[in-house]
Amino acid sequence: MLLYVLAFIGGVLTIVSPCILPVLPFVFARADQPFRRSGLPMLGGMALTFAAVAALATVAGAWVGRANQYGRYIALVIFAVMGLALLFPSLAEFLSRPFVRLGAKAQQQDGQSAPSVGRSLLLGVSTGLLWVPCAGPILGLILTGAAVEGASARSAILLLAFALGAAASLALALLAGKKFFGLMKRSLGAEEWIRRGLGVAVLVGVVAIASGLETGLLARVSLASSTSGFEQKLVDRLRPAGANGASAATSGAAVHGATVKLANEGAMPSLGGAVSWLNSPPLTSEELRGKVVVIDFWTYSCINCLRAIPYTEAWAEKYKSDGLMVIGVHTPEFAFEKDPANVAKAVQDLKITYPVALDSNYAIWKTFNNQYWPAHYFIDANGVIRYHHFGEGEYDESERVIQELLKERNANFNLAGVVDVKGAGAEAAADSNDVQSPETYVGYARGQNFAGPGDIAADMAQKYSLPTRLNLNQWGLEGKWEVSDEHAALASAPGAIVFRFHARDLHLVLGPGADGKPVRFRVTIDGAAPGASHGMDVDENGNGVVQGYRLYQLIRQTGKVEDRTFEIQFLDAGVQAYAFTFG
Repeated sequence: MLLYVLAFIGGVLTIVSPCILPVLPFVFARADQPFRRSGLPMLGGMALTFAAVAALATVAGAWVGRANQYGRYIALVIFAVMGLALLFPSLAEFLSRPFVRLGAKAQQQDGQSAPSVGRSLLLGVSTGLLWVPCAGPILGLILTGAAVEGASARSAILLLAFALGAAASLALALLAGKKFFGLMKRSLGAEEWIRRGLGVAVLVGVVAIASGLETGLLARVSLASSTSGFEQKLVDRLRPAGANGASAATSGAAVHGATVKLANEGAMPSLGGAVSWLNSPPLTSEELRGKVVVIDFWTYSCINCLRAIPYTEAWAEKYKSDGLMVIGVHTPEFAFEKDPANVAKAVQDLKITYPVALDSNYAIWKTFNNQYWPAHYFIDANGVIRYHHFGEGEYDESERVIQELLKERNANFNLAGVVDVKGAGAEAAADSNDVQSPETYVGYARGQNFAGPGDIAADMAQKYSLPTRLNLNQWGLEGKWEVSDEHAALASAPGAIVFRFHARDLHLVLGPGADGKPVRFRVTIDGAAPGASHGMDVDENGNGVVQGYRLYQLIRQTGKVEDRTFEIQFLDAGVQAYAFTFG
């Protein structure tokens, strides 16, 4: 229920987005018209647009952003024409003729045509097309879920709640606009000048949106940045552990050395649907009866998953003779993680010895109704899920769960201490007390905190330049890049990515591009070589090479952790950048 409320609030907050503000003058221009013929059809058109986007997300998730971008161009043309219609009554009359011929009643009000239901509906569709790309992290969460999970009532209701929130904020704008126009008419009798002024405002807004100025100028004078942050905080606070996520509260808390409270969370679902298995032939739930089983949902570019793997491997080794079976279920986040060869190499590099099911089609993920990376499910010898833990951390507690289940299986099992794990490189524990930078995606589907000048151009090569100043957790591109829903690809060398961060460790998921050729890069921190603060994938001078699709550790600070400016310069074209993570 809280997530539905959150989606509604997120919809309400979109009205102060930088790329919505230029649209509002035209919305206000219709505020003095009858709500039934103007405001209501406009709200209906916007709802139709959201429904269409939801359908696209369900049947072709990766194509949604592309459709949004093309729809955005169409909307800009429509708004430009309607802005000219406000300036020139003869054009407005010409545009209204098709609607009149279709049956719309023509009435004269002060020499003007009566509001057209058709035009109001078209305005709503245009507003929706511009509204969706500005909707922030909450709508991104809903659409990502729809794309991953397929058609579901939950995604539909969440999107409906979001659309209702957006429509409510727009209705309030219409109401406020109507009062404003009423006062202006009574006091000044300046309706004609108001109409023309709004026409100019709409055209200025079209130019601002088309040129990307709205995300630079308006972001500085609006509440958008604060509401976007507020939205993200609500997402983080009200939902359980997120993708690649922060740990969540778990049922049955345990104290080190004490008996763990276990529950019955239902029978272990099927392991069918995996495209292949590594380190083992395919396993079934029935074959595993009599063993204690730990299911670990992970994906190999996820930093939280990587930090948990040394513990799952240690458990598998320590308790294998006592009846424990650890099974890794590799469910991909990015497209390159569906490649079995990439996963096999990662399993080998990470020295994982227990069975790994390649769940590239999300079959096992769905049967467990899982939503998180990493996620651990603890199953007793009778095939019943007794405990779960989302996110990294609380490893001692998890091991106590394993010991209790092994004790239930065999009364002679000797309870022992917990494993002592010291991860190295990217697998080392995070400095969680001093991380102020969130996981940040570079692709437009889930990207946020991008700093221009200008906005990201979806699915087309564009030259980018860095802003004069970056605030904490903002990032930017330099050079010619093509940004897709999942990643940014460097179209021609050289190119760079800059991030203002606060954390001990900085990681970036990278790939060499379609041709697979190695890509050289150089890292700096505050404009200088990292020296002793270099990550495991660069040397002290900041030099490194992208040779495969994986997470690269680029910075591990040795001194005081404070706000720093990270830059990675790519010397060869083709590199693909996916997501920043910190620790």
